[in-house]
Amino acid sequence: MMIDAAGWLVGVRQIASPNCDARPDGQVPDMVVIHSISLPPGQFGGDGVERLFTNRCDPNQHACFEELQHFRVSAHFFLRRDGELIQFVSCNARAWHAGVSQWQGRERCNDFSIGIELEGGDDWPYEPIQYARLDALLAAIRARYPIRHLLGHCHIAPERKTDPGPFFDWSRYPEAPT
Repeated sequence: MMIDAAGWLVGVRQIASPNCDARPDGQVPDMVVIHSISLPPGQFGGDGVERLFTNRCDPNQHACFEELQHFRVSAHFFLRRDGELIQFVSCNARAWHAGVSQWQGRERCNDFSIGIELEGGDDWPYEPIQYARLDALLAAIRARYPIRHLLGHCHIAPERKTDPGPFFDWSRYPEAPT
């Protein structure tokens, strides 16, 4: 895998999300934040995440979309349970994935992070193919950007977030906090 100079992972499906903007001047991503998501909750393989990240939630499709239809969120990448990777935002841009967040005294983690959503949640182990693809993606990100931190959403917003959840195998990543 390789990320080009424009911040796009070569050879994966790209779906442009409007839920992004420019990073602050001079800000280069030095953090990767791992998230988890399933939409509708507990269901995998559908287009719910794509709809959420492109502001096309249909409240008639599922009750969860009624609340979500007004959210404006995205991540740079979505990694499905079957290993498919989809990129929604260039890594050079700020995706709106972390919300109110801070790490080691730095607030607004979206400014300096790359967000990766894993299809899953707190109640399910991740698939081996997800780890294999995540490892390759992280290598590509590190080859392009000076990444210093690999964290979960739970680390940067512990008061309100638990993802990627208790089944995420942090032992695979010695640089991650314990």
